[in-house]
Amino acid sequence: MLEIIFPGNTNSLGTAFGGHILSLMDKAAAFAAGRYSLTPVVTASIDKIDFRVPIKNGDALELIACVVSVGNTSMRVRVDVFKENRATREQVLCTTGHMVMISIGNDGKPCTVKHPT
Repeated sequence: MLEIIFPGNTNSLGTAFGGHILSLMDKAAAFAAGRYSLTPVVTASIDKIDFRVPIKNGDALELIACVVSVGNTSMRVRVDVFKENRATREQVLCTTGHMVMISIGNDGKPCTVKHPT
């Protein structure tokens, strides 16, 4: 998932709000889990997230999400957030986190994750 940080998503120091980055990470995790399970998903939990490198106004971001483990109704998704220098394409890992996503059936309740074959 690609994104650019705009002024409305930054604080008075010109760096991205942590909540905005978490929202992007949650969205990327939902895309990955939903594509894996072929079902709608909801977020059950978010592990500790450390913001290691500031993300500034105008930075281009690449979020990479991957299902790393699967339970009965849940999927653990790793999300890495990289900022990219648009002139050199050099990427720096800023944040990594894990989200647990729950597969939801047509009845609105958790359902078994069936990986597509």
